[in-house]
Amino acid sequence: MYAEERQQEILRRTREAGRVDVVTLAEDFGVTMETIRRDLTVLERAGTLRRVHGGAIPIERLGFEPALAARDAVLTAEKERIAKAALAELPDEGSIIIDAGSTTGRLVEVLPSDRELTVIVNSPPLATVLATRANLNVIMLGGRVRGRTLATVDDWAMRPLDRLRVDVAFMGTNGCSVEAGLTTPDPAEAAMKESMMKAALRTVVLVDHTKVGNDYLARFARLSEVSVLITDTGLDAGLAADLAAEGPEVVRV
Repeated sequence: MYAEERQQEILRRTREAGRVDVVTLAEDFGVTMETIRRDLTVLERAGTLRRVHGGAIPIERLGFEPALAARDAVLTAEKERIAKAALAELPDEGSIIIDAGSTTGRLVEVLPSDRELTVIVNSPPLATVLATRANLNVIMLGGRVRGRTLATVDDWAMRPLDRLRVDVAFMGTNGCSVEAGLTTPDPAEAAMKESMMKAALRTVVLVDHTKVGNDYLARFARLSEVSVLITDTGLDAGLAADLAAEGPEVVRV
């Protein structure tokens, strides 16, 4: 079993049982306890579980949301592949929404310089990067800035979306599952994401495999409301098929 496969199974067991311990995992997988500890460290850095004495618990039990800087530092290769794949969904011209987030931030970095686009964002850092691009018309949705995600939320940010109709919304999410759809820990951010999706003709979700099967407090969309879901090859093909059965085209890169 490859390390990534073992880590996915550890994460599944952690969510199912509510806790796992290092000794049992080492015995079950036939590896050393140090190997399991390294696996738990990888999963903790990805923001999917929290290490505790002798084992780990799922992050959902803590109601915890990793800060943007922490999320941006993990799964960088996967996020870059997802962002590059999302370029296929860009209109030749027109308007797009780019949600705040670490994977959507990678999309901002690779946007082509040869298209005239209006780009609407709810992230001051992303607006700052985009504003230097001569071919882009950048609209910043103002409002309260959440310190953990650096996303603008609440009524001042949401109100302009009622008057907008954009071609594509590129969205991030904390959780994604067949049962709950797309979820995030903060209700204000969920309301913002829902408004962004409603303002768009099509929605493209950028989500790495560690977030699939993870549910948080506030749902902002069902999978049937998503046009395309782009993830990485770390996601099991069977689970990808389950997601696709709910409506979206699922792309693994």
